[in-house]
Amino acid sequence: MPERKPRKDAARNRQAVLAAADDLFARSESLDSVTLAAVAAAAGVGKGTLFRAFGDRPGLLRALYEARLEPVREAVEAGPPPLGPATPPRQRVPALLDTLLCFKLDNRRLMLALEESGSSSPYQADHYERWHGLLDTMLGQIPGLTDSDFTAHALLAATRADLVEHLAGHECVPRENMRAQLANFTARVLDSGPARRPANEA
Repeated sequence: MPERKPRKDAARNRQAVLAAADDLFARSESLDSVTLAAVAAAAGVGKGTLFRAFGDRPGLLRALYEARLEPVREAVEAGPPPLGPATPPRQRVPALLDTLLCFKLDNRRLMLALEESGSSSPYQADHYERWHGLLDTMLGQIPGLTDSDFTAHALLAATRADLVEHLAGHECVPRENMRAQLANFTARVLDSGPARRPANEA
């Protein structure tokens, strides 16, 4: 019995840290101003507690991202159409990209901080590899579409956090316009396979 208390405390501290980080990122004007010390102070825990739970700043960012993303992941892994696994690839690919775009619009500061925190490249981050792998698999199931690996990279590039921030923050592109532009771009990519000859010429 005594060993349960530390686990409960650890879980409570973890949630407090995530909530504090969430709030600080939402209110901060500068990504760099959200330090681990500031998060620990806002959560009411020591820096040692934060380091034990998350390791470092990128670890905290990843944990916060995963917590926010959980509903999306559940919808993709086991949900109904258009995100769920039973959806045909031609419908599921644009639905996934639209969902990722909306998620990044709703979490702009966090996603910028996460992509900028990669040790060498955002393309090596776990979350990027997850979505690229899923898109690569789905694109490979579409007849006539080639180079699914590169195409998956190209489609994900349209949802990068820095591009989303530039369009939404600097160019002031409305959310629905961005969604429509991405849908049109995705449709063109999916329809770019070799032209099919008419049946009477086969």
